[in-house]
Amino acid sequence: MASGLANPQIIAHLEKSLDYTIFDVRWIPCSARFVVVGSHARGTGALQVFEMGQKDLVCSKKYEKKDEIKCCTFGATALQDRHLATGNFKGKMETWDLEKGDMPVYSVKAHSEIINCIDGVGGLGIGLGAPEIVTGSRDGTVKVWDVRQENDPVAMMQPKESEAKRDCWAVAFGNTYTEAERVVAAGYDNGDIKLFDLRSMSVRWETNIKNGVCGLQFDRKDILMNKLVATTLEGKFHTFDVRVEHPKRGYPSVIEKAHKSTIWGVRHLPQNRDVYMTLGGNGSLCLWKYNYPKERTNQDADGVEFGVAGTVEQIQNVILGTQPISGFDWSPDKEGLCVCSGFDQTVRVCIVTRLKSL
Repeated sequence: MASGLANPQIIAHLEKSLDYTIFDVRWIPCSARFVVVGSHARGTGALQVFEMGQKDLVCSKKYEKKDEIKCCTFGATALQDRHLATGNFKGKMETWDLEKGDMPVYSVKAHSEIINCIDGVGGLGIGLGAPEIVTGSRDGTVKVWDVRQENDPVAMMQPKESEAKRDCWAVAFGNTYTEAERVVAAGYDNGDIKLFDLRSMSVRWETNIKNGVCGLQFDRKDILMNKLVATTLEGKFHTFDVRVEHPKRGYPSVIEKAHKSTIWGVRHLPQNRDVYMTLGGNGSLCLWKYNYPKERTNQDADGVEFGVAGTVEQIQNVILGTQPISGFDWSPDKEGLCVCSGFDQTVRVCIVTRLKSL
């Protein structure tokens, strides 16, 4: 592991204790504000907007919703709107104008049970094609939504009648480098990872990594698939090189252990796709850098090309609290600025230094 003051440091800059359980946080694009979502003890949803003061985090908007909110994303919104999409405990997917957030801009009963995870693409100038939102639920289905189309999903992935229903814990868009190409990665509680091709409406690839998949993210949504990171229970994460698939071996991966606990999620640095942060169940953050091999492909005895995985280097780690880190987001505008939430009901703004040196 890299060490010393010459390497990036993770510094807790500002923090604020709240009176509810925080499940997710997101920076509001092109601003010094972020949004926090969660659950009050009385069973209602919390949605707050904070901005950075000189010495404190200041709440500028506060809304209480009927149902508890589990996850959120800005990924499908136009930059001029900055509408937040949320998934709640009752299976509703909604979008909100944060300036007047009393009523949703869009609302649909997306699932029969809790929405565990959500992602968006096609907004904020990231990724070609239509703005879409993907949701994953305890009901075992993964659905893709276009908010311009009411009530019905544009795509739905569900288990066959003969298959057991698995709890979907993580979803991620990727491969949106043309108007037509788009994939969704979904991770399940039994360790399954499935890659759905939305152009051909088929399962492009699937594997099982033996532990429940808590987090998934492509290094970039708007390029030809490059890397996919999956975090799991029991302190392991897998970094897949998804550029070349072998018909028998599939995609190559490198496995690392971290946090000595469940790894709740992963977030790639917007300004450098080879750097990412993992979120620990022990209240820690770990910063990693992926190093490519000298040759990313090779050939087997039959002359068929297969991918070669690189290596993962831990750059820095820090313990911020005693409870799991439930949410994390990098600022898309200011390199190294990030916000995270924990089950200690605290939201923290952190600064990661010297990222340009990586």
